[in-house]
Amino acid sequence: MVAAFGAIAGDARSLEALRGAASRDPKAAAKEAAKQFEALFMQELLKSMRAAQVGDGLLDNEGSRMGTEMLDAQMAVAFAGRAGGLSELIARQLERQMGLHPGPIPKPEIKPLQTPAAARAARIPERAAAAFMQRHEQAAQAAERASGIPATFMLAQAGHESGWGQRELRRADGTPTHNLFGIKAGAGWKGATAEVTTTEVVDGQARRVVQRFRAYASHAESFADYAALMHTQRYRAVRAAGGDAQAFAAGLQRAGYATDPRYADKLGGAIATVQRLRAAT
Repeated sequence: MVAAFGAIAGDARSLEALRGAASRDPKAAAKEAAKQFEALFMQELLKSMRAAQVGDGLLDNEGSRMGTEMLDAQMAVAFAGRAGGLSELIARQLERQMGLHPGPIPKPEIKPLQTPAAARAARIPERAAAAFMQRHEQAAQAAERASGIPATFMLAQAGHESGWGQRELRRADGTPTHNLFGIKAGAGWKGATAEVTTTEVVDGQARRVVQRFRAYASHAESFADYAALMHTQRYRAVRAAGGDAQAFAAGLQRAGYATDPRYADKLGGAIATVQRLRAAT
């Protein structure tokens, strides 16, 4: 009977197995049926969230949509059946109707469906992210060869810093700096600069301040300069992260790349989006 309960929610064979199991162990069948209902509900919820917050991406096709639906189904099954969740309420109600469990129906403990990083990733505009990745793929690949840092990570960071190309740093007259990574111009910088009003977290408070940033002739130069910056001693731990996205993001935050105390978590969401879009191509 355990094998019969292992099928993905919504499979007709799984429902047939539940009917057969109900005659042998009604209480277990009620519990599994409740889990299946909760999984189906979560699938629909995930589908609605994607439609409302993300929309179709430029790289979407029939195969990618099928993959997304399969992923949602697996996520729904993984979340369903947890203690205190919706399935517990449904199971108690089914047991009452079957005469197996009289008494009041307990209120379920509603828990978040997604982690904060996953929720942020879902809010990233896929259409803009896909276009940004396509535009800067070659520059990111060149920077990967120069730095050893995965192009995926750099595309995600450049996208996060620039709002996927929608909030690039510009001079007061509106001309572009091509600075996709928000790299500031310190005392040792000999190239062009631009003074830009930006948001920094100072003593735990977000403040608008004017900072000097590096300016480039092209976006490719921005990627190349970022690769060079990562070769400095300050970012040794970032290079050592290899393909570990969490270690990469955490290393940047520890090195003081940004003042936002949640920078690593937000960057993790951007990396997850880029990895998912790449996997869909």
